[in-house]
Amino acid sequence: MTAEGHLVVALASVIFAKRAALTPVLAQGDWWHLLPAALLSGLLPDIDHPHSFLGQRLWWISRPVARLFGHRGFTHSLLAVAGAIVLLWLQPPCSQVPADVLQGMVIGYLSHLAADMLTPAGVPLLWPCRWRFCLPLLNSRHGNQRERGLGIALVICALWFPVNASPAAAARHWSAQLIAIGQRGYQRPGQGWECGEGRK
Repeated sequence: MTAEGHLVVALASVIFAKRAALTPVLAQGDWWHLLPAALLSGLLPDIDHPHSFLGQRLWWISRPVARLFGHRGFTHSLLAVAGAIVLLWLQPPCSQVPADVLQGMVIGYLSHLAADMLTPAGVPLLWPCRWRFCLPLLNSRHGNQRERGLGIALVICALWFPVNASPAAAARHWSAQLIAIGQRGYQRPGQGWECGEGRK
């Protein structure tokens, strides 16, 4: 997946996480903390690829990491997520990362792994075990159009998600909204969908 795709998926993920109040910290988190944290960490796993957006800018980190682990190795695993969380928690109190920044970074990082799972190459979530997990919906043969379309759809769904609603409650809310839209279209056939007698 491209850097653009990862940024859009990270954006959708952090919007959903805050609106769904996945944790109390996310529910009360500052957008100015959550968004930059998620967008930056949404690109971070590709630090293992020297030609990636981040790898080209941080080449002195990217090249050694690529030599050690290769692309889509350690940095694309749950072990890397756990290691990063532990490192951030072990900081001295004077330089403690705010809780909403930390959780925003976790959301962004996990969004990257989830997005890469949609490609045929998959990701080694259980690294150093070599099993790769994938649901190959995105293929480079289709260019970036499918990737871009998926990302935009995810952002729209995240924005439509009711604030502080559980996923189950949100599903009921969405279905009620869709039914209401359908009923309005049926009741005004001249202005919306062609229903009933239709055009003569």
